[in-house]
Amino acid sequence: MIRITETIEINEESLEFQSIYASGPGGQHVNKNRTAMQLRFDIVQAHTLSHGIQQRLIKLAGNRVSNNYKLIITARRYRSQARNRQDAQERLFEMIRRAAEPPKPRIKRRRSRAAHQERLDEKRKRSKTKEGRRRVMVGD
Repeated sequence: MIRITETIEINEESLEFQSIYASGPGGQHVNKNRTAMQLRFDIVQAHTLSHGIQQRLIKLAGNRVSNNYKLIITARRYRSQARNRQDAQERLFEMIRRAAEPPKPRIKRRRSRAAHQERLDEKRKRSKTKEGRRRVMVGD
């Protein structure tokens, strides 16, 4: 088990790593070695994450989540496969930490009566201004 926060741990077997060819500079090294790493994490199968955290993680990850709710992180910053593996893992853990923070509740605000009236007066004034710009129709 890998500890992410005081209350969240995930099983190491739930992380699937796959080495892929890296793009970018590196000469023959890029063409011969698979240094980039792709991390797949099944969000729904992670039973240690609460439903709320899973939902926030899916929303936070955006288009990195596949149709079957697998989060895919590709790491290719470094020329070493081991460092890219560590980088992908750290990015996943940071994403889970951010999803674990509960969202701030929205505080409903209500305008004062004077502010509401001021807004309506401004709308009437703007309407009169625009009305004056209309084409004038000459009577029959």
